[in-house]
Formats: sequence, C-alpha cells, structure tokens
Amino acid sequence: MRYLGLDLGSKTLGIAVSDPTGLIASSYKTLKHNEEYDSLVEEVKKIVVLLNIEGVVLGFPKNMNNSVGYKGELSLEFKKKLEKVISIPIYLQDERLTTKSATDVLLMGNVSRKNRKKVVDSVAATIILQAFLDKEGR
Repeated sequence: MRYLGLDLGSKTLGIAVSDPTGLIASSYKTLKHNEEYDSLVEEVKKIVVLLNIEGVVLGFPKNMNNSVGYKGELSLEFKKKLEKVISIPIYLQDERLTTKSATDVLLMGNVSRKNRKKVVDSVAATIILQAFLDKEGR
C-alpha cells in the first residue's frame, strides 16, 4: 500500500511518498502556495493519481498541551477540502516538532541554509509519514 505524506505550512506544502510496500518514506517535493488551498488540493489529487496512492497522511500540528490551535484548524480545513476530491483514506498524524527534527537532520548533513529552506518541508513530511508507517506496523 502506497502512502503520501503532507506537511502543510503557511507558504509551502512538503510532500513525501512511501515505497510501494508502505515501509519506507522518502521526500518527494515541495509545493509553494499562498493559503489558497483549492489549487493546492488539485495538485495533490494529480500526485495521488500519478503515483497510485492508497492513503494520505496529513501532519496535524497540535500545541504542546495537546490542544488544537490555529495551525491545527488550517490542517482540518485542508483535510476537508481533500476529502471532497479524493476518495482514499486521509489520516491525521501528530506532527509536533517535526520541522525542528527535519532542520536538525539537515544541519547534521551540512546542508547550507539556502538549501535547507528549499527542502525542510519535504523532509518534515517524510518524518510525518515514517512515524505513521512505524506506528501502523508497516
């Protein structure tokens, strides 16, 4: 089963994809947006069809006290829009501190600041997706 991982940021959408067995997540790409989600949803739909995706894992940012804040509400809104155009399961995955983890990984790899900015969201999406795959025992 192949999954798509999504990390919705205020200006970008990081995208990761699993291998066909659903065991390993890897970065796919980053899409820029201006919080106008309709065109972004259409791009995700195209990727779902192109890669024969069977499930989407959307990062769900929560506050450290487990409450849902503004960013979490935006993710829920984006999920609703996705559900209108794709008919596969969409799972929410807690994404607290994934962008920090992604930045740390890139720093350890000596990736320059300029290049980190370009890939941090897709790396965060990879961390989100891998956490889901590990949790599901895939």
